[in-house]
Order: sequence, then structure tokens, then C-alpha cells
Amino acid sequence: MKKKEHFEGIVQKIDFPNKGIVEIDGQKIIVKNSLPGQKIHGVINKKRKDRLEARLLEVIEKSPLETKVKCNTFGFCGGCLYLSLPYKEQLKIKEEQVKKLLKLLDIEEEYVGIQGSPEVYGYRNKMEYSFGDEFYEGPLALGLHKRNSMYDITDVETCQIVHPDYGKIVQVVLMYFDKLEMSFYHKRRHEGYLRHLVIRRGVKTKELQINLVTTSEETLDTKAFVEALLSLDLENDIKGILHTTNNQVADIVQSENLSVLYGEPYFYDKLFDLTFKISPFSFFQTNTLGAEKLYEVVRNYVGDTKNKVIFDLYSGTGTIAQLTSKMAKKTVGVEIVKEAVEAAKINAKLNGLTNCEFIAGDVLKVIDDLTDKPDIIILDPPREGIHPKAMPKIIEFGVDSIVYISCKPTSLARDLKLLMEAGYKVKSWEMVDMFPHTVHVETVTLLERK
Repeated sequence: MKKKEHFEGIVQKIDFPNKGIVEIDGQKIIVKNSLPGQKIHGVINKKRKDRLEARLLEVIEKSPLETKVKCNTFGFCGGCLYLSLPYKEQLKIKEEQVKKLLKLLDIEEEYVGIQGSPEVYGYRNKMEYSFGDEFYEGPLALGLHKRNSMYDITDVETCQIVHPDYGKIVQVVLMYFDKLEMSFYHKRRHEGYLRHLVIRRGVKTKELQINLVTTSEETLDTKAFVEALLSLDLENDIKGILHTTNNQVADIVQSENLSVLYGEPYFYDKLFDLTFKISPFSFFQTNTLGAEKLYEVVRNYVGDTKNKVIFDLYSGTGTIAQLTSKMAKKTVGVEIVKEAVEAAKINAKLNGLTNCEFIAGDVLKVIDDLTDKPDIIILDPPREGIHPKAMPKIIEFGVDSIVYISCKPTSLARDLKLLMEAGYKVKSWEMVDMFPHTVHVETVTLLERK
């Protein structure tokens, strides 16, 4: 087959993370964003030595596995690839993908299984929405990016992975600014006013935080904006309404100036018996109930911590360090994001924990200056895994146990191979699904030194 050639075929399976596999005349074709069992129409757009890559043009026939969905924008939105599949099928796909990636390590006998999310719908406690237009020069829109688009925005009123209050808030904010005919920020021209709307929710406390992100090009009538939001009939309580100013070119939510329009600049949520004070830019797991399942696995893998020193490397806001510190002699968290470290210190104090130390810095650079000697190391690195230069330093500590939490199995496979070559053996590993209807899954691995 040649580039630009059209074809029809049945998707046989999905490889990580979203690569549908079609075979025609013995040739393997990768078609992203397709589902197993679908009959599709695609066009070849890349030709490699070992495979062809194609763009999905049309789903001719749905998969026999697919069911009816309640989301009006499923298939257009870039979020939920698996929403039309029964949840058991989603878990099966994720399990098979990760097991295939780790097969070369010969650790299948140590595999425990996959745990599903306690809540399959409405589980996300944070969502970042973008202002824009549904199509070029179209009317103002507020929602999520359309699939494979950096610019077009799709409606999210019926989104199934957040609480219904989110849809109500998005709609009233959109109507408010549409009526005023206020401009959105054009990423190509670098001009305009409205950028993002960030909604966060305390699942246990039922507290909401609403953060409007704009440039400084126009002026916001703060009183009218707050009144529009407070007039809503919501199940959760609005803890704070914030206004963040961001004039940077990069299309990310960051702050040059933060104003509190109503309430407080923080809200609270709980994990197990610990309370966490969450500020607008501090990290907190987006699936609260799923996080409790994940951290329960981690605590079981860590085991008896009495009189032991625990290193929590890539510690974020110190959630794991605090959860494992109660019976430990000491926990030390290292995190590169300074705001996260400050949040960790505040929350440790809030929970009455005095044996937690949090250090701001890159693990690669800080690790040489750590004076404590760890008995257990917990690794929860970003998606790209552990920096190759940091890995030898981690191994050099010679701890008996390492617990590795990974959100990207390809990075995990690479790092586990290095740890096993250095004398560690995988004792147990399992998966926890924190992101139903998406391609993502968490994997937790316990390694012990031979």
C-alpha cells in the first residue's frame, strides 16, 4: 500500500496507548483513536519499514462491544476514547496492553491483577476548559479541544467524567461572556482576553473552586461575574471564585497575578483520615476515590515501616509521604515544583505530622546531598520516568525494597529493566485504573533486592 491510499478494514486490537491495529494483505496498519471490532475507513499517511500508519476518516460499522453513550460530543472530544465500551472491556484492554509491554521482563507470574475505579462516571475532581470557537471565526465556545485539533473547541455540557455541576458552571460562564461579546485569546495572533476556566472539587468535602484565567487586555466586572455563578443551583458549595491573569504565550494555565473574587483561595479534601488544603496550582490526584485505592496498594507494598526511613522521590504535594509516615521513623520527600513542596509542608502540619521532611529540587541534583540513609524508596516519577543519570544514584542507596508507581508503562518497562539488571527482582505488580474511559492506567510494582 502507498501513501494517500484509502482502505477499509476491521480493527483487531489496540496497542498502548491508542493504536488500533488493522491488517490488510499481511500488512500491519496503525490507526489511532479506533476501537477493537470497528469497521473503519482510513487513509495511509505514513509509511515505515515495519508498519503503515493511517488517519481514521470514518467508522463504517460500530464494534459489537460498543454501547450507547450519554455524552453528546463523544467521538469529537479528545478525552474519552473508551466511553462506548463496557467498563470490564476497558479494563481488559488496559491489562493486555501493559502485560504485553512488560512481557519481555518475564514477570507475569508476579502479576496480581487490575483494580477498577470506585467511581466510573463523574470521577474527575479537576477539569481545565478552554475558551475559543467551535470552528474558524465561529461563535464563542467554552469546553475541551476537539480530537486532533489545537484550536477548535467542543461543548462539554453532558461530559460523563465530571460531576454535573461542572456542566452547569461552564454553561453559565459561556452565556455570561457571550452576551458581553468578550474576546477569547487567539493562540496564533497572541491577542484576546478569555483563556481558561478551571474547576476543582473536593469529593469528600463537596467544596468547589472556580478559577477564571484571562489576559490583561480587557476588564472584568467582578461583581456581576460572581453573582452569575452564585445564582446557580448546585449540589456542591462554592468555596472560592478566583481570577488569574496570564499574558504568557504558552497555552498552559499559569499565574502572573491571582485575585480572590469570592470566598477563599483554597479548598479542602480528604484521603483516608488525612486532610489536604488545595490551592489553585497545587497538584492533587484527579480521581480522589481512585487515589485511595492506589495508595492502599502502595501502603501494602511498603509494608512494616516501624523505625524505618522512607524516601518519597518525585513526591508532588507529599501525599504518599504523609500516608506512609505514621509508623515510620521519618519520611523524606523530594519534588522539583517549589509550590508543591510548600503545599506538602502546610498539609503535613495540618495533619499533625512531625516526621516528614520535604525538599524542593530536581531528584537528579538533590539526591547527592541527602544525609539520611533510606530503608525504603518510593518512586512516582513523571510520565517520562526516571532520568537516566538519576537511576544509578537511586540504585546506589542499596535499599531492600523499592515501590515504583508509573502512569506510563513504556517508561516503566525501561526503568524496571535497569533495576533488575542492578540486582532487584520484581516481587509483585498490579494495576489501578484511575482514568475510566481513557487510555491511561497506573501500575504499581514492588521490587526487592536479591
